[in-house]
Amino acid sequence: MGFGIDLGFSGLFILLILLVLSSLRILREYERGVIFMLGRFWKVKGPGLIIVIPGVQQMVRVDLRTVVFDVPEQDVISRDNVSVKVNAVVYFRVVDPQRAIIQVEDFLNATSQLAQTTLRAVLGKHELDEMLAERERLNVDIQQVLDAQTDAWGIKVSNVEIKHVDINETMVRAIAKQAEAERERRAKVIHAEGELQASEKLLQAAQMLAQQPEAMQLRYMQTLSAIAGDKSSTIVFPLPVDIFSILSKKGTDQT
Repeated sequence: MGFGIDLGFSGLFILLILLVLSSLRILREYERGVIFMLGRFWKVKGPGLIIVIPGVQQMVRVDLRTVVFDVPEQDVISRDNVSVKVNAVVYFRVVDPQRAIIQVEDFLNATSQLAQTTLRAVLGKHELDEMLAERERLNVDIQQVLDAQTDAWGIKVSNVEIKHVDINETMVRAIAKQAEAERERRAKVIHAEGELQASEKLLQAAQMLAQQPEAMQLRYMQTLSAIAGDKSSTIVFPLPVDIFSILSKKGTDQT
């Protein structure tokens, strides 16, 4: 009889130990446990060693580390009606485990789907040139819109990066022609500006020479000397009558 009682106590003791062991949970530093008591939210526990009463309490583990996922390639029509394919990468993390479990069924899938629709909606408001040249500003716009929508789920979207903007071959050729035309336009504008500056300088020089006839005659003689140095041809160069009057005047002054 005594042996049967001892065996019963031993079995009960072993059962109690197994029950205690099964109620222990160890949560890592980056994990939290959302505890439900008889189906109702009770509290968030962790990290470290916690106790979950079997049959009465249930625990859902939540990882607080930053999650990185690729947004699948999306077909986007820009504001100037250009069809492009765009993909991106999103960085987010759980900041409120309670809301992440209670407010949405699967926060990972929900955030991924929302990122796809937000990417199409935001980029569709911009032209192709902006998508190619202003990615940093578009990244911020997408991140802000996505973060505002996921806030109710306890999710913080920290960064969004557009990876690729793929354009079909026809549009690539059209963009190349446009760039070539733009380069030609700039070259013509620079040439015209140079001609304008040169004409302004020539006008200033002409006005200065007109105010000083002696300088004009010296310039005339310099030009004549430069042409005379070329022996490849014979040049008849008219000599202005004004120069004789200037020379005779100087000779009279000397006498």
